[in-house]
Amino acid sequence: MSCKEHCVKLNDGHFIPTLGFGTYTPDKVPKSKALEATKLAIDAGFRHIDTAYVYQVEEEVGQAIQSKIEEGIVKREDIFLTSKLWCTSLHPDLVQPSLERSLASLKLDYVDLYLMHYPVAMKPGDDLYPTDEHGKLILDTVDFCATWEAMEKCKDLGLAKSIGVSNFNHRQLERILNKPGLKHKPVCNQVECHPYLNQGKLLDFCKSKDIVLVAYGALGTQRYKRWVDQSSPVLLNDPVLGTLAKKYNRSAALIALRYQVQRGVVTLAQSFKEQEMKENVQVYGFQLSLEDMKVLDGLNRNFRYLPADIILDHPNYPFSEEY
Repeated sequence: MSCKEHCVKLNDGHFIPTLGFGTYTPDKVPKSKALEATKLAIDAGFRHIDTAYVYQVEEEVGQAIQSKIEEGIVKREDIFLTSKLWCTSLHPDLVQPSLERSLASLKLDYVDLYLMHYPVAMKPGDDLYPTDEHGKLILDTVDFCATWEAMEKCKDLGLAKSIGVSNFNHRQLERILNKPGLKHKPVCNQVECHPYLNQGKLLDFCKSKDIVLVAYGALGTQRYKRWVDQSSPVLLNDPVLGTLAKKYNRSAALIALRYQVQRGVVTLAQSFKEQEMKENVQVYGFQLSLEDMKVLDGLNRNFRYLPADIILDHPNYPFSEEY
């Protein structure tokens, strides 16, 4: 996949591939699967790899990239690697050490993109989900604008080429954009986005501010029991997607991915299956008509598979706003 055709320009001048490979690996899946899957993804043609400290697979993702560099399949500069700052490290003095810890795990000198994973702080420490004696999550209060200033320093040091946010609503984005002394705008906002939650208003807002929207859960998520209500509708079984899949002789998954790419949304797809990865990179091989794009717009029901209920009590909980 050549970058010229399949990348969008970020507001800091760097380019991000419009299709990315997600590496979230649920607890029950051995971490070695992340290593294997990332290697397969690079072989299939993915050049944008999305990971995060909280996924606990940075080491495996780094090994996969290293092995593909050693095989001569890619050079480091061919790979666009995203990682994320977890909620337990939002204190400004923890930001750079957290990124350096991720870089050590990845065995890389820099990440292409570093994101604040949520605008919500949790108690600092080694526990990813710190809880009290009643099993309740221990939240913390940190001004994410101060966190952002520490992210800016990481960019200035060259530890991250670009910096952005994830799971921010438009008001939270505005707080950063209007921050006195802002040095670097967020280049993107990574959020759940699919035909049932098309984020139309947030997308328009981001475009107006020259911020790229990045979609996770673009295929309706992997429905992991820990996070997703098992009675929620299965996106890829939607009859409209099925009809369009027949019409274009493509899978329902490819229709859902193409919908995003055509809207100018950078889209992450996750799979552990080689065949699905190979299929997902075919997203550039066809185009949906304007009429069919409108039909897909009509599927929106503002339905969130991942409402992040565990942080509902935090004043910065991002999903109570309309967008």
